[in-house]
Amino acid sequence: MSPLHGLTLGDVLREHARSWPTQVATVDGPTRTDYAALDARVNRLASALRAQGVGAGDRLVWLGQNSARLLECLLAAAKLGAACCPVNWRQTADELTFVLDDLSPAVVVWQDAEIGDTARAARARVPGGLWLQHDGGEYDALVAAGSPDDLDIAVDPSDSVLFMYTAAFSGRPNAAMLSHTALIGQALVIGRLADIDSTYVYLNSGPLFHIATFFSTLATFLHAGTNVFTPRVDAEELCRLIDAEHCNGAFLMPPTRKQMKQVNADGRYDLSSLKARAHALWEQRPGGYGQTEVVGMLTFAAFGEGALGDFGRTSPLMQLRIVDPDDHDVPAGEVGEIACRGPLVMNGYWNRPDETAHRFRNGWHHTNDLGRREPDGSITFVGPKTRLIKSAAENIYPVEVENCIRGHPAVAACAVIGVPDPTWTQTVVAIVVLRDGEHATADDIIDHCRAHIASYKKPRRVEFADAIPPDPDAAFGGGGYPGTA
Repeated sequence: MSPLHGLTLGDVLREHARSWPTQVATVDGPTRTDYAALDARVNRLASALRAQGVGAGDRLVWLGQNSARLLECLLAAAKLGAACCPVNWRQTADELTFVLDDLSPAVVVWQDAEIGDTARAARARVPGGLWLQHDGGEYDALVAAGSPDDLDIAVDPSDSVLFMYTAAFSGRPNAAMLSHTALIGQALVIGRLADIDSTYVYLNSGPLFHIATFFSTLATFLHAGTNVFTPRVDAEELCRLIDAEHCNGAFLMPPTRKQMKQVNADGRYDLSSLKARAHALWEQRPGGYGQTEVVGMLTFAAFGEGALGDFGRTSPLMQLRIVDPDDHDVPAGEVGEIACRGPLVMNGYWNRPDETAHRFRNGWHHTNDLGRREPDGSITFVGPKTRLIKSAAENIYPVEVENCIRGHPAVAACAVIGVPDPTWTQTVVAIVVLRDGEHATADDIIDHCRAHIASYKKPRRVEFADAIPPDPDAAFGGGGYPGTA
């Protein structure tokens, strides 16, 4: 794309340095950095890394807790045409070794406090690359050695700039490659819904190796707000920062909020600034459906006032379909796989060409998640896609039937499998664990399903057990699934 029409994260920082030079960009401990100074630091880091041989397409790993230096690393990568990957600092040495071996990073910025032993163990197994300790002076020394002049390297906005590892649903994690365009697009949408502008002060208290926390960081950056960083969740420190910095946005889980309430029982901290954005759509109707592969969110409850679907409606930057296994649209009210396309979709998985091709088949990103489009166009998320049961000509997803059965008041747990059948290809069998003191018959369970989902999806047989076995198929004769030998 021509620079005349493109916009990268590096370009956003360049413009902030011109338009908002004295606006505080980051607060990290005692260090406060305005946008002009942030741009200069990023230029120095990019210049110093380039002198070390880091260039377009290289990977930079952040192995540390929350810090403004992570944002600096991402922006330096953006200016170099490289990519930054925040790694889960809670991982074991074995897990971290897998990531380092998978990425072959040119640079690893690591932290000694709390995670130093794990980092050193992984480094010994995967030598190579430039390792910089960010809490030991090496990182700042490298920054100081660089030039404050902008390298002004041509970077395509469609290039990958942020890698985020997904959960290991397939047995190993995959790094979703997210572009400048995807990150900027999502930041615009989040900014609108959370009412983010230059007065926004966001407390980065959630782990930034998750896209669900990082997209708010990027939305704050895009709109020239202030990002306040704290290494990890500590209720007293969070209260202190909100009071001191007048934070009006934060990533706070319910248990953390409870701890903060206990810490501030005497009211010594003023937390009232958090109510400043209470009118925002994001606060009134939070949530939706998404995944790392689409920069966190694909549908928003905030776009679904009065909607039948609890997960709202599709992002204005995306298209969404509900499809059957042959990629045909299913009717409203029917369950199928959620597929999407648009500027927020990842560029693919790093080093996983086969998986990328499979997920991008027929020109749409297939999420491996099940959903349903309601008659009013809104979306209901059903659950992760599991094995498909084929009963005659009908496709039945076990997770939908399991969700239905779990809604029975007597049921504690259940698993649904397909059992080979000479007439129907497979029949649906439910393994059910009842709650202590509760009673239900097989007919009760089947009637419950008949009342809540299409009749062809109900189990033909119900087996009661004391616990769900590790392999329900082996225990109860499951098999014959489509696509298996």
